[in-house]
Amino acid sequence: MSFLIYDIILLIIFAIFISASLYRRRENIKKEGFLLLYKTNWGVRLIERIGKKYEKLLNFLSYVSVTMGFILMGAMVYLFGKVVWIYIFKTQTVGNVPPIMPLLPYTPQLLGLDLPAFYFIYWIIIIAIVAISHEVAHGIFAANKNVKIKTTGFGFFPYFLPVFLAAFVELDEKKMEKKKIFPQMAILSAGTFANVIVGILFLIILILFFSLAFSPSGVVYDTYMYSAVGLAGISSVNNFSIQNASYGTILNSVSEEGINEIIVNGEKYFATKSFIEKQTESSEYIFLYDDAPAVRAGLGNTILKINGVTIDSRKKLAEEMLKYSPEEKVIITTLENDSLKDYEIIFDESAEGDAYLGIGFIVSESSGVLSSAMEIISSFKDSNLYYEQNFDGAEIIYNLLWWLVLISFSVALMNMLPVGIFDGGRFFYLAILAITKSKVKAKKLFSFMTYLFLFLLLVIMIFWGINLFR
Repeated sequence: MSFLIYDIILLIIFAIFISASLYRRRENIKKEGFLLLYKTNWGVRLIERIGKKYEKLLNFLSYVSVTMGFILMGAMVYLFGKVVWIYIFKTQTVGNVPPIMPLLPYTPQLLGLDLPAFYFIYWIIIIAIVAISHEVAHGIFAANKNVKIKTTGFGFFPYFLPVFLAAFVELDEKKMEKKKIFPQMAILSAGTFANVIVGILFLIILILFFSLAFSPSGVVYDTYMYSAVGLAGISSVNNFSIQNASYGTILNSVSEEGINEIIVNGEKYFATKSFIEKQTESSEYIFLYDDAPAVRAGLGNTILKINGVTIDSRKKLAEEMLKYSPEEKVIITTLENDSLKDYEIIFDESAEGDAYLGIGFIVSESSGVLSSAMEIISSFKDSNLYYEQNFDGAEIIYNLLWWLVLISFSVALMNMLPVGIFDGGRFFYLAILAITKSKVKAKKLFSFMTYLFLFLLLVIMIFWGINLFR
């Protein structure tokens, strides 16, 4: 039975349990807006004790938290601006990735995104860690600043009880508003500060776990070697004659599946349709795969062995290639669809006279915010290596930690967006109030920023929708 089946069963059990628990304790539930709030006093004494006991440390951390709040707000404004630019002017680089991706179970699977699977068990564990640490931090800093904690609890959407879940710490807002600006900013930024700390902690755990649970056992190359050729020199595609070749005619002539043979000025080249589709249309040239052993054989891109010798690094691949001469035959073992496949390859001769396979490695640059975050979180891994798990379930645990780190930093950034519904909105208002000394001006600028960001969000959603249905 696959892990997905177990996960769905757990989702159903959780939904029943939560529904029954809320029904039995319905007297503690209050509806506020779209949320059902289950209010308790769990943890209030412990939170207040920590806030009072470590007063000096928390006073120091208040400055760190507020400083980090400004840094994260600046970073989020920059990233949001970058997202707007990408979705308006470079929508093709993000494909079907939505501007706002809800943190719901199975979202990457349903949208077909190139991300690790996101299961319900991941979601509930991550929400517990990220939301509780965020809200507890608010409470600890509030206690430190002598702001009363009224209740704690959890929030649910009434129509999606098993999916939407949040934690909260309810503060005495009247007492908080009477505090000076800096204590209020310290309390507001405490949640994001906690998310950053949690993100850093679990990133360290992720790196340590990966080093213990996975071992490099193959090399993943990015592409076959290719060259730019003039469109005017193309005379045939798959033995069919081509007159006055253009990008469009070549794209329409190649087959959907497999490798296509293309003759250019009497020389043989190859291409897949997907490779051509990824190129920017040009009236003068097109990129085609060079005639080489790898592309002729349709070699899979994950090389595990050469003549039985394990290839666990690019250096090992180069060293093993030097052992052979041009025209020499080898067996290359690859991994394809979770099974091994052997290819009989005869090396060509390179310009230097060495054995030549015809594969290439590309240093790619991230084109969006999400891909940039993914690269940073996974920077300790070599993207051109295939890693084999040392024990069953290692990948499931690794993906859980990966999502936990990504969501921790994402929540920290998103929460400092200077928009009314986030802590960053009120934080921004207090910052402007400190500068202008005018509540009227601070409220006007706060309202302007909120409506501006909501308008820009609507704009990028429209451009995403237009690109999606093209």
